[in-house]
Amino acid sequence: MKAVCLLSGGMDSATLAYYAKNMGYDILPLHITYGQRTESKELRCAEKISRLLGAEPPVVISLDYFRMFGASSLTDPEIAVEGFDESSHERPNTYVPFRNANLLAIATSFCEARGADAIFIGVQAGDYIGYPDCRPEFIDAFQQVVDLGTMSEKPITLMAPFVRMNKTEILKEGFALSVPYEETWSCYQEDDLACGTCSSCHYRLEAFRTVGRDDPIRYRSLI
Repeated sequence: MKAVCLLSGGMDSATLAYYAKNMGYDILPLHITYGQRTESKELRCAEKISRLLGAEPPVVISLDYFRMFGASSLTDPEIAVEGFDESSHERPNTYVPFRNANLLAIATSFCEARGADAIFIGVQAGDYIGYPDCRPEFIDAFQQVVDLGTMSEKPITLMAPFVRMNKTEILKEGFALSVPYEETWSCYQEDDLACGTCSSCHYRLEAFRTVGRDDPIRYRSLI
């Protein structure tokens, strides 16, 4: 069995790749850059995870148009990345408009071209409120798009095993699979020392604290 795995280099996607490998899939890593602030760090992490899994180097696709579109602090350097705010219920400024649909469309083309069986994406429950393209309903709808829009002789299954899990549950799964979290990156705005203040850093640190383990990457806010 072969599976395309969207491998950003982050905590969730690394766990996802190990999860797919443990299911018996040969991994076809796919890494997408879209003008995000930490794209070079993320790519290095994705490459390292691929090597550790014994997979081929990730296919790297650049979607520079997201930088041209703007409207997200991840792709527009003029917009400051907001810190975590538990009381906020507004759309986070780190939301990249309709990003996951773009990523999944590319993954589907790659999957069909390689004759693979599945596509793995690491969306998870904690992102529902701020990111509409991380909801289970979106994944179900995109499966219909894949079914209708491909000519593969065998069905292509869209796999989102963490879609109803929180960060802590994903981390526990990863520890059981011996995921090397020291080789992953989650920070939205720094690529040397993680900021520790953006929402991605917050949820990662919270998950490690909840399971009683130290996060192996270094944080500027904790020095």
